[in-house]
Amino acid sequence: MNQTELQRHMEEVSLQFFQKEFRHQATFNNRLRTTGGRYLLRSHNIEMNPKYLENFGLEYFLSIMKHELCHYHLHLEKKGYQHRDKDFRDLLKKVGAPRFCATIPREITMHEYTCKKCGASFLRQRRFNVNRYRCGNCAGKLSETGSKKIYTENA
Repeated sequence: MNQTELQRHMEEVSLQFFQKEFRHQATFNNRLRTTGGRYLLRSHNIEMNPKYLENFGLEYFLSIMKHELCHYHLHLEKKGYQHRDKDFRDLLKKVGAPRFCATIPREITMHEYTCKKCGASFLRQRRFNVNRYRCGNCAGKLSETGSKKIYTENA
């Protein structure tokens, strides 16, 4: 999906579920990490996270659009547009949009270290200089034995 298709989808979803036009810009923002989309109060534009489209598919992505359009339309109508407001929660239920996004699983490289003396092994996300540190169990020398890719749920 490109920018023009995103804009078209946003306009169609707005008309279909809210019976109101979306008159501003919808853009992709690759820098978004923990959120599916963002409604900008000053410009009234909406930024969408393309990673949610890749990981969860078009149907879930459209539900995130509905969520952001709830912020958009309520703010323009000068009603409660924040997550805690009753107007916002009621409109979310009406259009079938999620209140919060699911987290995207991400890949982390974990480095494995082993003690040469007692054989204890442990994983660390950051690499470190094995000549500067010793084993916490027996004070033996450490060696890096490898690395593994792990998928986590928290972003």
